[in-house]
Parts: sequence; C-alpha cells; structure tokens
Amino acid sequence: MSQLGNIIKKELKELLTPATLLPIVIMAILFGSMGNVIGGIEEELSEKPVIGFINNDSGNLSKIATSIIEKYSEVVYNSTDLNDKENALKNIKEEEGLALIIISKNFSSDIKNDSPGKLEIYWIMAGAGILDSISSEVVQGIIYQINRELSMKLINNNSSINASIALSPTQRIDTTYLKNKEMKGISPGVVVGLFTSQSTLIPIVIMMIILMSGGMVISSMALEKENKTLETLLTLPVKRTSIVTGKIVASASIGLFMALIYMIGFGNYMQSFQMSGGLNLADYGLSLSTFDLILVGISLFVTLIAGLALSMLLGTFAKNYKSAQTLTFPITALALVPMFLTMFKDFDTLPISLKGLVYAIPFSHPMMAPRLLIFNDYATVISGIIYVSIFAIILISYIAWIFKTDKLLTGSTRNFKKIFTRKKN
Repeated sequence: MSQLGNIIKKELKELLTPATLLPIVIMAILFGSMGNVIGGIEEELSEKPVIGFINNDSGNLSKIATSIIEKYSEVVYNSTDLNDKENALKNIKEEEGLALIIISKNFSSDIKNDSPGKLEIYWIMAGAGILDSISSEVVQGIIYQINRELSMKLINNNSSINASIALSPTQRIDTTYLKNKEMKGISPGVVVGLFTSQSTLIPIVIMMIILMSGGMVISSMALEKENKTLETLLTLPVKRTSIVTGKIVASASIGLFMALIYMIGFGNYMQSFQMSGGLNLADYGLSLSTFDLILVGISLFVTLIAGLALSMLLGTFAKNYKSAQTLTFPITALALVPMFLTMFKDFDTLPISLKGLVYAIPFSHPMMAPRLLIFNDYATVISGIIYVSIFAIILISYIAWIFKTDKLLTGSTRNFKKIFTRKKN
C-alpha cells in the first residue's frame, strides 16, 4: 500500500503544478462572468420593453391594439401622425428602445372588410448574437396578444366574420435596423437565424486550427526535450537566436498555409451564406468584399503566429511528452471563451468588463472579424490585428530570451549551471 501511495503522490505532484491549476482557476472565473451575462436574461425578459407607437387609425380595433401596447410596454413615444416616423425612431434609439409600431390608417376598417389590418414594425437591434434577440421576443409576445384580443373581439361580435381574418386579423410588415443598416422585410428572428450559422461555424473552425497547430508545437518541444534532441541542438555551434528564428519561421509557414486554406474555404462559405434561406444578404449590405476577406486572413494569420508563440512558450515548461498534454489546456481555454461569447453576444453589446477581456484574448479577433467587417467596423478589426501582432512580437522576444538562458532544459538556472560546470571540469 505504501508503494501505491508513493506512486499516487508522485503522479499528483507531476500533474498538479501551477501550469495546470492556474488555467483551471482562470476558466472558472471566465465562465462565472459568462454565467452572469446569461443569467441576466431572465431579468431582461421580466422588464417591460421600451417601444414607441404611431396610431394612424381612429377605429375601435386600433384602440384595442394601443391599449395592449400601453399595458405591456414602456411607451417612450406616442403619436397619431405618420409623418413623425423619423422623429419617433430617433427618440426610441436614444432611449435604447426595441421597436416602433405603426398602426395603419385604415386598420379597423380593413379588418371589418375581411382584410388584415397592417402593423408596420421597425425593429432596432444592437447586435446579431443569439442572446441579443431575446428582448425582441417580448415585443413579439405583445404582437401575439394584440392578435389574440382582436380575434376574441371579432368572434364575439360578428359570427359571420371570415375565419382567416378571425384567426389572423393583422398583417406584419417588418423592417429591421441593425447597426444603422436598414433591412426591409426581415424580423430580428430571421436576422439572428442568418447569423447563427456563421457565428457558430467560423469560431469552431478557428478554434480547431489553433488547437491543432498549438498542440503540435507543444508536443514537438516536449519530444525534443524527452529525446534529448533539444539539448544536443543547443550544444552545437549554432546561435540560439537562429534556433528560435527557425522554429518561428517554420511555425509562421504553417500559420500562413492554414490561413490561406481558411480564406479559400471561408470565401466559398460566404457565397452560400449570402443566399441562405432564399435571401440575398448582399441586398442589405451584409457581405464581405475581397479586401474584407484579406483582412480576415491577416487577422487569422497573426493570431496563429501569436498562438504558436504562446504554445512554444508553454512547451518550454514541458519536462516530457506526458506533461505536455496538460499544457494544451490554456490554449483550449483561451480559444473556448471567445468562441462562446462571439456566438451568443455581439462584441458591441457585451458589458465593458467582458468587452475588455474578449479584446485582450488574441484568439477573439479572427472570430469577431467577419461580423465586424460586414458592418464596416474596420477600426476594431485593424486595431485588433495591430494588437495581436504586438502580442506575438513580445512573446517571440521572450522566447528568444529563454532560449539564451539555462531555464530551457531544466527550468532551473542553478541546476543547469551545475551540469555544465561538471562537463567543463
């Protein structure tokens, strides 16, 4: 039993190191922060949505609609003049509202004449993430309640009413404003659905590229240590800066190759994405130009270089191939966090603390770049490329310094000096 206990202690000592425990603690903090964001959805749903409405009809049926709107929402703009639409939208945006509902001029008479009454709904979206559309569902519920109350009114007062009108007395005409882009005939649910496939697939592809390349670099460093290849290499009359440069150039070549493959695949993917659901997103300005694709490729390339440099840095702490497997966890964590956040929330709609965190993680930038470029946010993308490039240069410089010290092979300068002192003697 004592031998078994000693083996267990040995394995725990090798596995439970600061390099393995620190990423777990960081991940717990990060996912806790994400949980707070997702947990706020229930509170958001319980609040009355901020909307405005213009009632251009004086009939009794339109009064039923307006009474429901006033009951279930916080009205920040109320008018009877259709010419106030632009002013109404401006006020609602300033109040961070969700929608403007316009009741058509002949709303009541159209319904009574067996034609659906028209409701023009102008949606205002801050982002296209899955969670960004939750609040619009509350407004959808108000529209449903209007239809329900009108149906009950029609059925109770007129037994000869057309069945289709009784069941669906209104006709919605949707227009969505997303980051100052006007998209006629599209509701927030459709917009989110169109972006979901993109925001799901692209981060996963990027994460897989980073994990595969990063894992190879860490394993390579560990195997070189375990097989004494690295120690032999360092004893040769070769400048250590040349060794570092060679490894970085090789890693950069892999990154460039993967970036080119990604650009080709992503270009083909966007062509099919633009016709998703029978809609041509290019008609709404939701497409990427050749220059945009080049920026995405550059963002991915510099991010891969930063990821490979980080992997090489982690690889210097690996004693053998076994310990290298646990060192891939930080790379995994840093790739997973932005992947989930960019899927569920737009960068612009994140809280300030999470926004800073996402921007600080290098792997976030190529994941955010396509959506940002679709809305012509070049400043954030280009600044992200610059930031990641500086991050990569700092890491590479630090690795070059490590290669010049005695910490590379043993992790201890004192022990390494003793070894070489014995060899000289």
